[in-house]
Amino acid sequence: MAEIENKVVEMDEVVIRFSGDSGDGMQLTGTLFSDTAAHTGNDLATFPDFPAEIRAPHNTVAGVSGFQVHFGSAKIHTSGDLCDVLIAMNPASLKANLRFAKKGSTIITDVDSFEEKAMEKAGYAANPLEDGSLSDYIVVKAPIRMLTREAVKELGLDAKSADKSKNMFTLGMLLFMFSKEMTYTHKFLEVKFKKNPTVVEANKRVLAAGFNYAETVEAIKSTVSKVPAAKMPKGKYRSITGNTATAWGLMAASEKSGRQLFLGSYPITPATEILMELSKHRNLGVKTFQAEDEIAGVTSAIGACFAGSLGITTTSGPGFSLKSEALGLAVITELPLVVVNVQRSGPSTGMPTKSEQGDLLQALYGRNGEAPMLIIAASSPVDCFYAAFETARFALEHMTPAILLTDGYIGFGSELFQIPKMDDLPAIVPPIAAPNSDYKPYRRDENTLARQWAIPGTEGLRHRIGGLEKTDVFGQVSTDAQNHEKMTYLRNEKVMRIAERLPEQEIFGEPEGDLLVVSWGGTRGFVRSAVEKLQKEGKKVGHAHFRYIMPLPKNTRQVLSAYKKVVVAELNAGQFVKYLRINFPEITFKEFNKVQGQPFTVIELTDKFNQLLQED
Repeated sequence: MAEIENKVVEMDEVVIRFSGDSGDGMQLTGTLFSDTAAHTGNDLATFPDFPAEIRAPHNTVAGVSGFQVHFGSAKIHTSGDLCDVLIAMNPASLKANLRFAKKGSTIITDVDSFEEKAMEKAGYAANPLEDGSLSDYIVVKAPIRMLTREAVKELGLDAKSADKSKNMFTLGMLLFMFSKEMTYTHKFLEVKFKKNPTVVEANKRVLAAGFNYAETVEAIKSTVSKVPAAKMPKGKYRSITGNTATAWGLMAASEKSGRQLFLGSYPITPATEILMELSKHRNLGVKTFQAEDEIAGVTSAIGACFAGSLGITTTSGPGFSLKSEALGLAVITELPLVVVNVQRSGPSTGMPTKSEQGDLLQALYGRNGEAPMLIIAASSPVDCFYAAFETARFALEHMTPAILLTDGYIGFGSELFQIPKMDDLPAIVPPIAAPNSDYKPYRRDENTLARQWAIPGTEGLRHRIGGLEKTDVFGQVSTDAQNHEKMTYLRNEKVMRIAERLPEQEIFGEPEGDLLVVSWGGTRGFVRSAVEKLQKEGKKVGHAHFRYIMPLPKNTRQVLSAYKKVVVAELNAGQFVKYLRINFPEITFKEFNKVQGQPFTVIELTDKFNQLLQED
């Protein structure tokens, strides 16, 4: 490393996109590089982009798996638009991902994979490495397969086993290119494959071979870069995905409330990792139940709530639909169920591994009868921790079921997370009824309208709740018309009063101006980056990102009225804008929608906002 220090170019930020066939290990390679960047002090954001098929046909565009990482020396808001380095392990991955590469960027390919049949399956009539079509890029044609086999030949591995380490060769090249050490990857390999020393040694040799190869290639040596560490507050950090952060936030809420966490869930992409993470923590008192279907998952969680636990159920769009009837049960029984919906592209099975914001209207209105629920939307992988904690806190303290909306982009994506101290998180105090008190099932707190939580088996608290309408205060089964209307409005008002505890909606930028950009959920980073860019150009653009959906912050009307034009940007056909039009009919809303299973890019957002600024 010392030999090349004087040739290193310092960069503020870099975007790398890893792509290859589903079996090429690009998700692991991207994760290892990201973790190395995090360990060396870079801030980062990642975006895994993989096919829905379990094993798509080899060397086809449909089977390409991608992973993008954006790391830098300042705060990183997004996983990046176009990449500075593209890893393309086969012709199909080059075909699928060339559109994500900047002009002048470096493309690293495995030249050994560019065989005639593979190029034909990818849709190439001629070899793109030789026909001049890549003249706008720095192309590194590395014989990765050959050099990988060469590096492990002394270990006696067959060709198929040797080829499994190809991803380590590309990782070694990148570690050299960005002045990173191999130490972290060595530690990972030693832990991951501790029962198979040969695999550890093979991967280490291939990693070193890639590192050394990069040192000999002039095209790489001329682009070697170093991204300085970001300036961050002191603390303990780790790279964390949104799904893991959600699980941790729920566990933190369980500890702060003194309520045991119970998860009743059915596996579904892209939410399954929350179930997987929580199942690891039985030592913390977490109970997980992998149910036979979505309905069993949610009803078991409701049962856990009745028994006095923090009941959680996790799902995605199709499963969220199946839970609808049970969500109505949680509303009418007024139990603190937490529903996590990691949204994906739909409808129906849709595109399971792709991300959208298509379930907002379902979250707001997708139940029979009048069944209002608190709705909070997380904005980033790290925010999933805090949003999960807060959703559980409000559900427990207000005795109301609540929905946390995340999405596949932030659920699978990762960021650098400063792990908070438990003492710094607010206390959670559920309204638990005391033994032998003058308890009535629907007697309410005069401020919050929350009923008390009677834990079964507590002396003197025998009571009845269930799906049938009950009388106010006393909880007897009732079909009285006036009582039903009263209970309907009480349940709604209880949710709306949570707005008294919400912070006011903030505007990023001046309090008034020419264009206000409204967003919600996982689009925050891209929209904020686009708005920052326009603000630096002197344009009077503001950004209002909504975390609290139901109820909305109390000052929402004031915020939306402060700008001459308002545009709502969301990854659906216009769901949040419809909701805002219902609540604020006097305001004219523009909208910018994208329904492609992919996140926004900063470029397309700035183009749209500039267009709106120029319109009369």
